[in-house]
Amino acid sequence: MRKGKPRFPQSRSASNRRPETDRSSAAPPPSGTKPGRSPGGRGADSPRRPAGPAPGPLAPEPERDRPRRPPPERAGTSGFWLFGLHAVRAALANPRRHIHRILVIRELAGELFEGIDRSARPRPLPTPESMDKDAIGRLLPAGAVHQGVAARVEPLPYIALEDLTADLDPNAPALLVVLDQVSDPHNVGAILRSAAAFGASAVIVTERHAAPETGTLAKSASGALDVVPLVRVANLARALELLKKANIWCLGFAADAPDSLPEAKLADRVALVLGSEGQGMRRLTREGCDLLLRLPTGGPIDQLNVSNAAAIALYEWARQHRQPR
Repeated sequence: MRKGKPRFPQSRSASNRRPETDRSSAAPPPSGTKPGRSPGGRGADSPRRPAGPAPGPLAPEPERDRPRRPPPERAGTSGFWLFGLHAVRAALANPRRHIHRILVIRELAGELFEGIDRSARPRPLPTPESMDKDAIGRLLPAGAVHQGVAARVEPLPYIALEDLTADLDPNAPALLVVLDQVSDPHNVGAILRSAAAFGASAVIVTERHAAPETGTLAKSASGALDVVPLVRVANLARALELLKKANIWCLGFAADAPDSLPEAKLADRVALVLGSEGQGMRRLTREGCDLLLRLPTGGPIDQLNVSNAAAIALYEWARQHRQPR
């Protein structure tokens, strides 16, 4: 029997539960005519330029006035771009993160590495490249808010759910978040940020129909992507069974659940299970939950954004099991 049973036990059979303008080729100019000039040159009445040496090239712009172009992508460089101060600093502090390049404006060069222990990394960090904001922006996705810093990184190494559960202290509280095909990177990033704030051990997502690891997700997570493990599983129903074997209660959230979150006494070892905003949890995911709960609302809109729902559920568990700081 698992410890910390919730006040609303339900059988796993879930019998009462209900089942993402072309240019045309121009003819060459007449012989003796410079490209870009009409055959008549200055015109019949225009004075001819006196004979003599051709004028020299225009003087180059002063170095300080020319926009600095970003260097081309290096051959063999893979991965993706992280951007934003919090996301990049968290990556620099994470020894598991492989970093190829670091771009930073001169004003942030000191702040970027403040408090970061470079000796803890298995491989040295690349030398930061000083660059202006516009040059950095040209390397990133359109509209990326980079705050003057970016890093080219590899995705984090794969974490097996079996390894994650084996590393959990079996006698200590445990908090996990499980997302059933939540594909919006902003939502997943915001959930990672809330998970980090309330001390969750991991966020578990599906391998398919889920947000990939990208700069947009990392920016939304505000550094939490390199703090909270993001675990991907092929079969979510089997993952829930594995969590139960680790004495973790699986609490699913659905608008039609019979019991509400404020009324429930939550176990000290839980996985909070949430589905996508459109479909919610799939049938097998619902059936794999020990208990279904709803978030009570009183307004004209009765459903919350999934990242908001996750934050509320995380807060309620922390309120019941941890002393406020």
